[in-house]
Amino acid sequence: VGLDAIDPDTLVGSLGIGHQQMVEIARNLIGDCHVLILDEPTAMLTAREVEMLFEQITRLQARGVAIIYISHRLEELARVAQRIAVLRDGKLVCVEPMANYNSEQLVTLMVGRELGEHIDLGPRTIGGPALTVKGLTRADKVRDVSFEVRAGEIYGISGLIGAGRTELLRLIFGADLADSGTIALGAPAQVVSIRSPVDAVGHGIALITEDRKGEGLLLTQSISANIALGNMPEISGGGVVNSRDETALAKRQIDAMRIRSSSPAQLVSELSGGNQQKVVIGRWLERDCSVMLFDEPTRGIDVGAKFDIYALLGELTRQGKALVVVSSDLRELMLICDRIGVLSAGRLIETFERDRWTQDELLAAAFAGYQKRDALLNDTVLRNAQ
Repeated sequence: VGLDAIDPDTLVGSLGIGHQQMVEIARNLIGDCHVLILDEPTAMLTAREVEMLFEQITRLQARGVAIIYISHRLEELARVAQRIAVLRDGKLVCVEPMANYNSEQLVTLMVGRELGEHIDLGPRTIGGPALTVKGLTRADKVRDVSFEVRAGEIYGISGLIGAGRTELLRLIFGADLADSGTIALGAPAQVVSIRSPVDAVGHGIALITEDRKGEGLLLTQSISANIALGNMPEISGGGVVNSRDETALAKRQIDAMRIRSSSPAQLVSELSGGNQQKVVIGRWLERDCSVMLFDEPTRGIDVGAKFDIYALLGELTRQGKALVVVSSDLRELMLICDRIGVLSAGRLIETFERDRWTQDELLAAAFAGYQKRDALLNDTVLRNAQ
């Protein structure tokens, strides 16, 4: 499944989410399987890994394996499915041959209304630089990356799995320490020292992580407790949480984010993926951070919730916030971003302006760093052989 470059003795916990997903898929391709259920298998995969997965699915189908393929990426269903079942609000609304529906019709069935392929983020004013990154480097994961994001702008980051996208956001947020490089905020840019997430939050930087269940939420705690995590000074005194203030804070974000829940006391683990993501975002909105880093903000959530989050991103830019969005879905970035920077093998290859990019150009840039790296390795091997 394309993991041949990884040492088999590597601990799975040290891999990124995308590579972990490929390991799990590989495990389930082994043995005498009769029924295979794939639940959002490509949520963290890019085009190359998706093609590898589809090759395995074709092989399994030829072997007579029955496959249930759950996905919000409707173009994938058109490729692999013979029949389609649509669920909305827990109810089965359609079981039909896949050939009877196109993507737009399926979206309407899923959300109960029509959604276009264009999103209007509303009137915005893009100001001066809010975040300036120069020469950021960490080993071979992130190498000499420089870019700036302006107030009121959505700056997308694209790239293949392992390109360094998540690692870059972790460096900016202080979750990992850089070997070299600087981070500056505001205009004129003022270099700040970020040695930990505490420093980042203190400087008004927020991170919505790609792994909301592992790193973004306390699943055994309530909605109110999770939203309160980043806002303790506002709801506590003398080291004691004021439950009334905590509940009021949660209700404010439940209403603002349209979080579907029974009450602020409901456990986060009982919510859908989209509503869990809204809880994470709601926590940061209370802090009014000027720079917000979103790592796969719509991973594994339904189409309706995606458009809710897109609308929220638009509202944040109208407030003058600078947004950095990492996504494995190129079409998503092309839909919402003002500019897209492409990482490849840890390097920022190129930044594309809106209306001056194509999907082919973005994909070519994503592979460019690996092709250059492979060419250098081949030259080194030849020289050593000579």
